[in-house]
Amino acid sequence: MRKTWIAAVACALSFGLAACGGSAPSGAAGNAPAGGVSPEGTIKIGSLHPLSGAAAADGQQMDNGAKLAVEAINNAGGIAALGGAKLELLSADTQGKPEVGQSEAQRLVQEGAVGLVGTYQSAVTANVSSVAERNKVPLVIDVSSADSILAQGYKYTFRVQPSSTVLGTRAAQYLSEVSTAANTPAKTVAVLHEQGPFGTAIRDSFTAEAQKLGMTVGPAIAYDAASVPDLTTQMTQVKAAGVDVLVVAGYYRDGVLAAQAVQTVQPGVDAVYGVANGAFDLAQFPAEVGQAGEGFFDANYHADMTKPAMQDLANLYEERYGDTIRTGAVLSYDSVNVIAQALQKAASADPTAVRDAIAGGSVDTLLASSGPIAFDEKGENKNAIPILMQVQGGTIRQVHPDSFAEAAPVYPGQPAPVSR
Repeated sequence: MRKTWIAAVACALSFGLAACGGSAPSGAAGNAPAGGVSPEGTIKIGSLHPLSGAAAADGQQMDNGAKLAVEAINNAGGIAALGGAKLELLSADTQGKPEVGQSEAQRLVQEGAVGLVGTYQSAVTANVSSVAERNKVPLVIDVSSADSILAQGYKYTFRVQPSSTVLGTRAAQYLSEVSTAANTPAKTVAVLHEQGPFGTAIRDSFTAEAQKLGMTVGPAIAYDAASVPDLTTQMTQVKAAGVDVLVVAGYYRDGVLAAQAVQTVQPGVDAVYGVANGAFDLAQFPAEVGQAGEGFFDANYHADMTKPAMQDLANLYEERYGDTIRTGAVLSYDSVNVIAQALQKAASADPTAVRDAIAGGSVDTLLASSGPIAFDEKGENKNAIPILMQVQGGTIRQVHPDSFAEAAPVYPGQPAPVSR
């Protein structure tokens, strides 16, 4: 039953694979391996994620998502245009460290990877993208939002998720829309963010748009996501500022710390509002923090659970790994499919040919989006958007825009402070 579903998904994603009845394009190698295919008939793709360290839970999810995509494609017959060549995933642990990610990317290229996916942390992806560019091997970014990565004019790096500019800009717009509709317009905002390229870029893009919309933004408080033991000191600063809304941009562990600090300090805000937050829109978050996270918002990329194929992937993931799938894993799944379709379209595993096919391709996505994955001249996914979610009754619900909403937003999202 599982293999039947995997083959069906691969066919639905229109890769033209052998098991879907696809035929090789004119000039393709129908019976013999082509350039980039090993003598064993396999094509190597590298998966670079933090499999250890503070972000290991997310990194392992993403590597698992890449594995499921490879499995689906192989069980559907491989890459038809290359004689049914199968994909082989090479997994590497970046440890969440830029220098390790860089050396591991170089190792995977030397081992024959014709494409890379990764890496979760923007600082790591910045180094890996330079390796991809230098070696002329395409990198498909699953998760890493910092604008600076693609500001280098790279030709071999593509991003599936929304950029930090899109995330921060849309998040400010959604906050204005939801709070105004509730007759409690957000006027003052504090930003609590991890100090790396990701958090800094989100801070800057959100601030620029929020100010255009008439909000006053400040203070902006940075922290080291890898080492911060708790966020009560930072939350005390937020409380002292007397703002309407607290924006939080960070990863999972520090997202949990933020919820715990909100419960302890009670900063008196109308809303705790994540922007690309690595915790606030995950099913694990309310389960871990309980009432402390109730009402939290997050403006973020997200799997579209209204799609039957996404529902099936979520069920398979839970069956296979005993865990609820996170959107990062779905992005990794989609990223492998971007490379797979490019291999089919190019009828070659030459990395430059694959790069060109990625640049001109269009791939169905399992994410909430405004269209299929398609890249502009900078390598950004033109149709990538965030949606707004909220913890309601211990469940993550899609609440805005209306086209994706499962429930109405509850604003203010935080209860009144408890008197002490």
